[in-house]
Amino acid sequence: MDPNASPLPPDAHAPVETLCEGRWLTLRKRGRWEYAERNNPGGAVIIVAVTPEDRVLFVEQYRVSILKNTIEMPAGLVGDLGDQPDESALLAAARELEEETGYRCERVEFIHEGPSSSGMSTEMIAFVRAHGLVRVGPGGGDETENIVVHEVPRREAGAWLFARAAEGYSVDPKLFAGLWFLEHAGTDPAGGDTTA
Repeated sequence: MDPNASPLPPDAHAPVETLCEGRWLTLRKRGRWEYAERNNPGGAVIIVAVTPEDRVLFVEQYRVSILKNTIEMPAGLVGDLGDQPDESALLAAARELEEETGYRCERVEFIHEGPSSSGMSTEMIAFVRAHGLVRVGPGGGDETENIVVHEVPRREAGAWLFARAAEGYSVDPKLFAGLWFLEHAGTDPAGGDTTA
């Protein structure tokens, strides 16, 4: 560990106490720190996806926790299906992409993983890039979801997102990380690897 790293708080290794447990989340306490823990061990995945026409895929859905429509990148939980508890992030990404947007991909590439909100949750999110998109269905999510798919020209994506925010949508800040990865993760719009 870096000797210049911030020191550990005195209660960093205190025993963990479970405050409440639900189907998808558990609220825990360690010392004076309260945090949420995902009950699925695989975390979540965000899919950076661009159509052959160079349009970035965004999804819109109402989020009850914030009582607003949100604009996000296609995403989902890893291993949340009862019959696939050991599902990988890459398999979950392909499944969620098709389910939410109606696009199937030829392959999925890992980009980066990090905490969704390190001060509040143990959840880790993997960013992946989907390559070789082909439309195979309408999208819209599963029977519990009502997702609207937006295909936005890549060059207009930032302005489009800020325009949605001005209209009152909640725009997930992780979208901007996804757009940055799209431009800087060594891939081209056609899905080829430019780092090879």
